[in-house]
Amino acid sequence: MRQQCALLGINRSSVYYQPVGESAENLHLMRLLDEQYTRAPFYGVLKMTAWLRQQGYVVNPKRIRRLLRIMGLEAVYQKPKTSESYPGHTIFPYLLRHQIIDHCDQVWSTDITYVGLARGFVYLMAVIDWYSRYVLGWALSPTLEADFCIEAVGQLLTQGRHCEVFNTDQGAQFTTNRFTQPLLDCGIQVSMDGRGRALDNIFVERLWRTVKYEPIFLHDFQTIQEVKQGLHDYFQFYNHQRLHQSLDYKTPAQVYREKHSATLNSAASE
Repeated sequence: MRQQCALLGINRSSVYYQPVGESAENLHLMRLLDEQYTRAPFYGVLKMTAWLRQQGYVVNPKRIRRLLRIMGLEAVYQKPKTSESYPGHTIFPYLLRHQIIDHCDQVWSTDITYVGLARGFVYLMAVIDWYSRYVLGWALSPTLEADFCIEAVGQLLTQGRHCEVFNTDQGAQFTTNRFTQPLLDCGIQVSMDGRGRALDNIFVERLWRTVKYEPIFLHDFQTIQEVKQGLHDYFQFYNHQRLHQSLDYKTPAQVYREKHSATLNSAASE
């Protein structure tokens, strides 16, 4: 082992290093931060710190900033300066301002949110159809690497399902060429939110709020398998049973099917 480490130029002690997860206290704080962020996404580090102190927790801004970064949460506000894009990644313009959304598969969008577990956390991404609010696909990952996003959207494309415009934020998972090029190859336009403009992707933000308040915060998920099964059941309910006031009290699946049937009948008559 000593010879192998010498050949690789690494310290022998690093071979035996086992990464330490977050403490139970930090995981509890992360759950509280997630719940408060869902209620008040405009809270930044200082307000989150002050809010936790009011709840009786002894925390400082440095600790809260680190936890929020781990969770991938950032306060929603119009920033005076835009952030630097990820090196080598292309940022596409936002294409949906003043756009009338009047049919299914016109616009899809996606985003990532944090899901707390009893002893850890995972990240959830979902693809939603703007017109019908239908959740087309979703995936879980223990890390924020781009692979699970690429695979989830790739499955939709492989099934022959396409949209006209695919909207994302400017996260590194979505600006990588590995994510955008398959969309462009299918003739899909790529649109990206402006920095600090959560309202550019409002339908996904509303979906996250619903998912957090209904299945996530109501259940004490212990493992990734439990949250995976719980979300599978919930998205079935969300698509096929949950009535939406904005859809005239229909389900997303009803609107998605009705609009598709109307489109197919119109095409057949022509």
